[in-house]
Amino acid sequence: MDVITFLYMLLQSLIQYLLPVGDVLDEETHWRMELRAKRLERKRIRLEWEVERLALRQSGRAWGDGLWSALQQWQAWAVAGLLVLLLGLYFFWSKRTNETENSSEGDEEDRTRDSDLRWILEHIEWPVQDLQAGCEWTTGLMDNYTVYFGHVLSNSFYPVLQRAIGVGSAFEGWSPREQDVVYRVLIPMTPPRGHSFHLELDSAGQRHVRNFRVRVQLECTCMREQQGENMLCFLHHPQEELRSNQDPSLLDTLCTDSYLDVHKTARWFYQLVRAIWPALPQSHNWHLTLLPSTRSCQFKVTNVEANFRIEMLFGVRRCDSDIFVSSQPGYAGTPSTLWTETYDVAEMKFFELISRQAPPDSLHLRCLQLFTRLQLGFGFSTYVVKTIVMHLLNTIPVSQWRRWYFLQRLGDINENLHCCLEEKCLNHFVIGNKRFPQEISLPLDVASAEPPNLFHHLAQYPTAHSQAMSEYQDFQHRLTSVLLNGH
Repeated sequence: MDVITFLYMLLQSLIQYLLPVGDVLDEETHWRMELRAKRLERKRIRLEWEVERLALRQSGRAWGDGLWSALQQWQAWAVAGLLVLLLGLYFFWSKRTNETENSSEGDEEDRTRDSDLRWILEHIEWPVQDLQAGCEWTTGLMDNYTVYFGHVLSNSFYPVLQRAIGVGSAFEGWSPREQDVVYRVLIPMTPPRGHSFHLELDSAGQRHVRNFRVRVQLECTCMREQQGENMLCFLHHPQEELRSNQDPSLLDTLCTDSYLDVHKTARWFYQLVRAIWPALPQSHNWHLTLLPSTRSCQFKVTNVEANFRIEMLFGVRRCDSDIFVSSQPGYAGTPSTLWTETYDVAEMKFFELISRQAPPDSLHLRCLQLFTRLQLGFGFSTYVVKTIVMHLLNTIPVSQWRRWYFLQRLGDINENLHCCLEEKCLNHFVIGNKRFPQEISLPLDVASAEPPNLFHHLAQYPTAHSQAMSEYQDFQHRLTSVLLNGH
């Protein structure tokens, strides 16, 4: 009976060994192992019954012979050895079967997933306009303008215009719209000779928008005058002499109460663009149409094959950094002497940095383009979606934005949007971001500031939050329809 008991305990321990093995496997494999364990449990019960029946039969017989007793014990151990061998073979077979099944099923799953992903990418209606070609054409036009700006303004007291910097979605490599892509550039301005710019933060403005005034100050140029420069010092020459012999200072042309005026500067830009256009080589094959704007210079250039809409913003750089104060309005009704702090250049450089690091088949821009396109018509701004994607790009390795991870990254963007809406909080990506790339230069006050909450209005107004959550549900339906049907 001791040997029989040993057989039973051995079999029971081996059966129970099956369960921990599955714990480290995936859920489906664990489920299969549990089924096999249950089958073996049933076999164990049948074997136990057979062993006990044999024991009862053996106890009813007179086995007094010592040799037969030894033989019985030897048979029992032989059965135990055979049982261990069979179970060992079972484990080996199970492992090979699992590996084969998992490999086969994994390959099939990969093929299915790749086929589904290919269908989604092929059937979604992506914008067909070549953004790179448009950016290159716009850059060429702006470079030609910059050359003529330098010639026309070389001896004037208007701002010195630097080379244009491409900013905004098109220059970042994506666009939510197909028909009205805007190629936006920012033209840095430096003070003319005899002048200096001083940025003053507007503390009376809106808390969630940083506005500045650009105070223009006259500087002494007597030393330059003594060195033979054809210029009179605005500070130390009589006004009558200055009016008779020299062009007016910047204070008298583009300023209001000693502050650079956005509206006056915009009108001056329109005059420059219109006057210089006939001299540009592009004017031979393209037609220029100026568009109305009070805080920038907007125009359209067209020919029989294509058209480009361009917006020229202008601004002043902060502390040799990638942050500017620009003519772009921060809110409706922004006074003409207020210049909004803009992070467009820093964000454009962030996307350039990601593009240099990302593999060739990275779909991070496709993810951004799809979400910003879908949110049109809802209460979420394009900048909100862009901010969420920038946070994710700064967190998830660029290698995990490849084609294979497309649906997973879409899920991440969607989940982050949902969480931010629920928590009524979405931190600005540039301001106060401790993880912001060091390669992009920020002023100390921008880098160390408390990040503004882009969803502050949701926290402030419960009705706005309820509406945003409702719109998110509608957005979910549209996203599902696009992924299933392609439109």
